[in-house]
Amino acid sequence: MNPSGFQVELAHGDYTAVVTEVGATLRELRHHDRALVVPFGADEIRPNFRGAVLQPWPNRVAGGAYTFQGDERQLPLTEPDRGNALHGLVAWARWQVAAQTADTVELTHQLVPVTGYPHPLDLRVRYALDDAGLHWTVSATNTGAGPAPYGTGPHPYLVAGAGRVDDWSLELPAAQYLAVTPDRLLPAGVEPVEPAGFDFRTPRRLGDIFIDHAFTALAPGADGVARAVVRADDGGGVACSWNVAQCPWVQIHTADRPGEAGDRIGLAVEPMTCPPDAFNSGTDLVVLEPGQTHATTWTIAAL
Repeated sequence: MNPSGFQVELAHGDYTAVVTEVGATLRELRHHDRALVVPFGADEIRPNFRGAVLQPWPNRVAGGAYTFQGDERQLPLTEPDRGNALHGLVAWARWQVAAQTADTVELTHQLVPVTGYPHPLDLRVRYALDDAGLHWTVSATNTGAGPAPYGTGPHPYLVAGAGRVDDWSLELPAAQYLAVTPDRLLPAGVEPVEPAGFDFRTPRRLGDIFIDHAFTALAPGADGVARAVVRADDGGGVACSWNVAQCPWVQIHTADRPGEAGDRIGLAVEPMTCPPDAFNSGTDLVVLEPGQTHATTWTIAAL
């Protein structure tokens, strides 16, 4: 069996995608056979959360420890070098295909309560291709007897075209970013973006800048949607769009891995319902009441 489990192939017009059983992962997304996300092989163990779904929290929980409604909890430290709990509990779980057509697939997973997160959730991911691109919807329903803290986000690495991150430009309508500690990448306060630093409200070349930060104060269009646009020198590129009311944060990462084959080969653009360590700060944390469902959608499209 492939390390990522069974593979679901989708197609609509000029778009194709491959979704995997393990992690409900987006393994490939192509337009006219041009990669829009950094892919990985069916025979590979998924590298660096590439294309994964992050639930019931995105990003980091500091030390894996948090308190919810007076109950102190400890999550497994899945980022041991920094001592954090990273990217939720289902990125390596097997999901079930609940429905499938030529251009859509819906996968489900029942999250069982664990010591550090004693909340049963029914999780659902839907991928749908149409002329506008890939629509990626993630939802969670609290099937437990008490409220549950919750957050989500995706983990695609966008590919603008030829070259690497250094060769592309980024447009991002964010006025603030979350500064982080240099050692553990934990929140250190919200700061305004600066023209010579993280201000990409006017498109500009990424060059050799390092980014692994969450951005906020997003300026949506009249439809409430924000767009991160990554372009190559030939003018082509890829865009990720999402509803700011549902995801007021977005993590941007330049995929710096010196000495590795994956160094700066894609730009991670991760719309998030909450910032890093929201289980501790409470910032934009979703609290699911018993029986309540939370859903959000983001779209990836060729330019």
